[in-house]
Amino acid sequence: MTVGHSSPSSFSMVDLVEMHRRMVLIRGFEERVAALYRDGEVPGFVHLSIGQEATAVGACWPLGPADVITSTHRGHGHCLAKGLDPVGMFAELMGKAHGTNRGRGGSMHIADPKRGIFGANGIVAAGLPIAVGAATAAQLRSDGTVAVAFFGDGAPAQGAFHEAMNLAAVWQLPVIFFCENNGYAEFSPASTQHAASLEQRAAGYGMPYTAIDGNDVAATAAVMEDAVVATRAGRGPAVVEAATYRWHGHYEGDPQRYRSPEERQEWEARDPLLVHESRLRAVGVGDDEIKLLASSVADELDGAVAAARLLAGPAPSSVTDFVVRARPAREEPAPLPPDAPVFRTMDAVRTALEVELAGDDRVFVAGIDVGAGGNVFGLTRGLADQFGARVRDTPILETAIMGLGVGAAMAGMRPVVELMYLDFIGVCFDQLLNQAAKLPFMTGGAAEMALTVRTQFGGGRSSGSQHSQSLEALLAHIPGLTVVMPSTPADTYGLLRAAIQDPNPVIFIENRLLYGMKGPQPPADYILPIGKSAVVRAGKDLTVVSVSRMVHEALAAAEEVEAEGISVEVIDLRTVAPLDVAPILESVHKTSRLLVAHEAVVPFGIGAEIAATVAREGFWDLDAPIERIGAAASPPPYAPELERAWLPDRDDIAAAVRRLAAV
Repeated sequence: MTVGHSSPSSFSMVDLVEMHRRMVLIRGFEERVAALYRDGEVPGFVHLSIGQEATAVGACWPLGPADVITSTHRGHGHCLAKGLDPVGMFAELMGKAHGTNRGRGGSMHIADPKRGIFGANGIVAAGLPIAVGAATAAQLRSDGTVAVAFFGDGAPAQGAFHEAMNLAAVWQLPVIFFCENNGYAEFSPASTQHAASLEQRAAGYGMPYTAIDGNDVAATAAVMEDAVVATRAGRGPAVVEAATYRWHGHYEGDPQRYRSPEERQEWEARDPLLVHESRLRAVGVGDDEIKLLASSVADELDGAVAAARLLAGPAPSSVTDFVVRARPAREEPAPLPPDAPVFRTMDAVRTALEVELAGDDRVFVAGIDVGAGGNVFGLTRGLADQFGARVRDTPILETAIMGLGVGAAMAGMRPVVELMYLDFIGVCFDQLLNQAAKLPFMTGGAAEMALTVRTQFGGGRSSGSQHSQSLEALLAHIPGLTVVMPSTPADTYGLLRAAIQDPNPVIFIENRLLYGMKGPQPPADYILPIGKSAVVRAGKDLTVVSVSRMVHEALAAAEEVEAEGISVEVIDLRTVAPLDVAPILESVHKTSRLLVAHEAVVPFGIGAEIAATVAREGFWDLDAPIERIGAAASPPPYAPELERAWLPDRDDIAAAVRRLAAV
């Protein structure tokens, strides 16, 4: 248990009245949302927090404007308690262009990062790693702010909960995990969901734990004041569990067959507003003053609803706004001179990280063994000695690593987080698919997301089915994510620097078989534009488009068929998403033939997208069918003989070139 000094009796009458006003505001807001939803004015899912007003107000009571909260699908109360404007919130729920998030978020995703509200979240427990990221930013900046992660009683069953708790404990982060235990995980009683209590789990992570009556706003605020003071002072994370109850169902329209009317009546008798009214009367606040306060709030909310109704919906033409932020304008740098010094791809990675860490205090690097161990391939060796806490080893918890990046980026940092193998993307996919890629859009452009995820892939070394996959198409299919795949040491350096400086989430995919490759070293200020492909070999008879290591296989094949009189132009995509189509169309206009070669399996790969685009926009230039080369449609094999048969190479490309040239 935490040991504190605050108590409900320590609050002034002014404080107690303000607590009541905030609870009445939340109750009135939710009641109006219920009516608006019933009448069809709120189109999306709605999860109301009527009955839980005291937890929201009490938990947010000691927080300042710069402190961060992450919320749940039942997050209206948290947002209002943190100071969000009811007019904008009503407008957002109605889907208006001037809603809090410009009609992009709705009830489950409402947020205002400028107020430290990092978002309600439709994914259970997803906000906990994001809060850990915000707390990491606070720790790195030593700014004294804290993060509070709201979660329900169902969340401790999620892996994201445990990963966030563990990372927070290991790093002693300024974050408070606040559980609103309303007795039900969706439709299931909490008593049937867990083999251990939250108190036992907190003890397992070495965190102080406090249980409170979540229907007593002053008691909740007192406990949170102590917890926030301790956390600000550097005493690490804490867990607070508030017992409360939601009067409505899991969602509006829920028939609630899983609980009895008697149970609800019992909890309604413990209404947090009634509990607090009794305390107000005990300190001398009269019934007339309580009624006047309620009337004033009602007028405010009625006016907010009326104002929101007058606002227009977003223009259909704006449907793709806020998906990608404008990038810095960059020109393609001059070609490197023949006498440039030589370095390796692995040197390029380390040097780019070093330059960005030295030049921008917002940049930090985190991942499994990236600090003292210097990365599994030795790419970050020595950086921790130079930059200290800004190069951080994490436990093996990929979801928390990605969430750390998301939350820190929203807090204004420029995190570079490492996913050891691209194959591990499935372990942490939610934080990329539903958080990093979507939060800028769902917040109407308000959320910062200058996040770089470094990872690597590559077949050819008998690494087996779980360490060799080329999954760039999976990531490129997600609007909001940028996917970069360099092929040379110079491109690795220039594109990694550009990725770290980019305002969008970038997945930077390296091929481990290229780490030892040597090539010209560019000057320190060398940066490449993201989203621009490069013609790396001129030709006139046939176009080959490739990316990453397969570019070198394509170049080798082109050299081979040149002796047979076939002139091949090779284009290196460099960036998979966004796809730079113009140079491909220009080349096909000249050559009339197209081959796409990638290491990924052929079905549904990026070659299909390129082929479809050229077939649509340049079909009149084609004199032969478009052909694709890639891995066989199976997981990567282990046996060397099978892997060689599975993985495409220069011979496969050369054979395809000959077939196309003969058409």
